[in-house]
Amino acid sequence: MEDLRPDNNNDLHPPAHVDGGDPDDWSKEDDPMVEDRPPSATETPAPSFQDMKDEAQSSIQSLQLEPKGKDKEMSTHEEDEELDEKEENNKRHLNVVFIGHVDAGKSTTGGQILFLSGQVDDRTIQKYEKEAKDKSRESWYMAYIMDTNEEERVKGKTVEVGRAHFETDTTRFTILDAPGHKSYVPNMISGASQADIGVLVISARKGEFETGYERGGQTREHVQLAKTLGVSKLLVVVNKMDDPTVKWSKERFDEIESKMTPFLRSSGYNVKKDVQFLPISGLVGTNMKTRVDKSLCGWWNGPCLFEALDGLEIPLRDPKGPFRMPIIDKFKDMGTVVMGKIESGSVREGDSLLIMPNKSHVKVISIYCDERKVRCAGPGENVRVKLSGIEDEDILAGFVLSSVAKPIVAVTEFSAQLQILELLDNAIFTAGYKAVLHIHAIVEDSEIVELLSQIDPKTKKPMKKKILFVKNGAIVVCRIQVNNLISIEKFSDFPQLGRFTLRSEGRTIAVGKVMSLLP
Repeated sequence: MEDLRPDNNNDLHPPAHVDGGDPDDWSKEDDPMVEDRPPSATETPAPSFQDMKDEAQSSIQSLQLEPKGKDKEMSTHEEDEELDEKEENNKRHLNVVFIGHVDAGKSTTGGQILFLSGQVDDRTIQKYEKEAKDKSRESWYMAYIMDTNEEERVKGKTVEVGRAHFETDTTRFTILDAPGHKSYVPNMISGASQADIGVLVISARKGEFETGYERGGQTREHVQLAKTLGVSKLLVVVNKMDDPTVKWSKERFDEIESKMTPFLRSSGYNVKKDVQFLPISGLVGTNMKTRVDKSLCGWWNGPCLFEALDGLEIPLRDPKGPFRMPIIDKFKDMGTVVMGKIESGSVREGDSLLIMPNKSHVKVISIYCDERKVRCAGPGENVRVKLSGIEDEDILAGFVLSSVAKPIVAVTEFSAQLQILELLDNAIFTAGYKAVLHIHAIVEDSEIVELLSQIDPKTKKPMKKKILFVKNGAIVVCRIQVNNLISIEKFSDFPQLGRFTLRSEGRTIAVGKVMSLLP
């Protein structure tokens, strides 16, 4: 074997230093195996063969830029976090819920957005294509992206609303992919209650738009629920424009727009200000990241989907308000972790908070936003917060993480203004009527205790005559009672925590807002 030892000590030089630091220091800094020990009296200036071997190993580590020292790793990680926080703060954050009738293409459109924004690579897409082909569902492969993301995000726990993240130059988006089937409307409510803006996906395919729009179709119900739950801006995306029954037809696009506009107006949307229609193909990604080619669709002069999302303006939230975060889910991960969207105020590591309505005092250990650990988070952010001072079995979905100084109240009764949408089989709405109450993340059985007054739809003022019952379409002020304590707010103080829906036997009966909280 060739002898690697040098002929004299003058040939020894430390390797070229990557970061330009002190050359006398390089091996100790980068190699955790070299201990910081005082030289013994017997040591000679000439290094031993073992020293040289250590030096060689250290230089390789240095050149590969993979320091193994824990302190170095941690300090680099902290610096990265600070930079991430600064970078994140420069971009606004929006929650987008994808709603619409079953099979309109919501998950496919969400998956395509993630692919176009670089969140998913080609290799993964090829894998999903193969899986879909094996199941004879070739066109479903893009939807698999959202499904996989859902599983990853909650560590194997099933959450009915798919969740994923993407960014444009100015905005960070969280996609909330709501289920379209009528059996899962309660889950859609949970998704829409966390959203700032909505993307209503409509299928342009012949017959599919009509099925979703007709009475009993989910397009109508989803729009009404979205408005009630605080989705103030709506992008109506006419999908499947590349379908053989459509072929990017302007007539079909205009027909859908003309049918949807009066309905959107009657649901409470200002169509000119708050609604925008645009044509896309979610499966192939046309008119999504870049504008559609004129040779394919010569009549469209509007923006593509990414431009439309970037251009949406929503009201600013107050980062200094009292802290409110409805809890949508909880799990165990080396401690108790809760998930939710911050509706008001800000949270920092080390904060002492209150979980209502069970009045548990907790401390914030760490905060995760978009899978990234952060030191603080503001309103509008979807976060996971690790807490000490409580076990996960003591927390239920619908509990609220609240500031200690200005806590949210807990009540079993409140007065509300209701709009009756559709009673079952022309039933009458009167005291004693029972329905399921959905308010932020709360799902609770409720009962109408008393009808207080009916609102005149023209004057918007209470009518003088005493009422005992009302029918479809009426607007009424009433008292509602629930069995368990719930934490809610007046609509005038916190709109996000004061809007609700009443459902019965799988249908949305009424939508309303909390007027006052009764002790």
